[in-house]
Amino acid sequence: MEKLVYLCWKRAADSIEGFRDVLLAQASPRLLAGGAHSLTINVADLGDATTDSPLVIGEGLTIAASVSCWLDSLDARRSIEETLAPLSERLWGYLVTESVPLQYTDRKWRDGEKSPGVTLFTAFVKPDRLTDEQFFGHWHGSHTPLSFEIHPLWRYIRNAVARPLTPGARPYRGIVEERFREIEDVLDMERLFRGKAANMKRGMKDVDQFLDRDKIDSALMSEYIVKS
Repeated sequence: MEKLVYLCWKRAADSIEGFRDVLLAQASPRLLAGGAHSLTINVADLGDATTDSPLVIGEGLTIAASVSCWLDSLDARRSIEETLAPLSERLWGYLVTESVPLQYTDRKWRDGEKSPGVTLFTAFVKPDRLTDEQFFGHWHGSHTPLSFEIHPLWRYIRNAVARPLTPGARPYRGIVEERFREIEDVLDMERLFRGKAANMKRGMKDVDQFLDRDKIDSALMSEYIVKS
């Protein structure tokens, strides 16, 4: 099987709540009927609480949702894109390789219910100055374990992008979903860095080793595991 991730921008006339409801109530059944074996939707529906967050940057200021699904083959993605495209002002799709270095150990909610907590959704390109070996080596070997040390993470989904699937999609090499138990864990910088200014410095210094910060796109979102 193969995993696909689609980033969706809502149409200007649509509210984020309306866009979310259409994705969950109308699009999701069609995506599952079209061959998706599992389906998770993250939506930027947190409202004013996240407006001033320094974590919402780049394309994350306007992105409305991410849709992640597993298919038998990416060759079957036509029905997925035909479902999402009419709802979206812009649609970027990616074939990714997923790893889950940190999984929920105490999930108690059912498929279809809104997950507790908040998703920090981040997508980024590989700097030209780095080889693939340097980029993935630092991201996986240094930054991932450091993130577990300095942030109160609940789950961490790491997607290495194999290639874009839709015209005009930004050439990301990484798409990450970091899950936190409470929205205050990301809105309060002290809580985000476990109360230590030194952790913030360590984190930023490490990010600069494998990313260009002005080319990072990130948003805060709600998670809906439609089918696990």
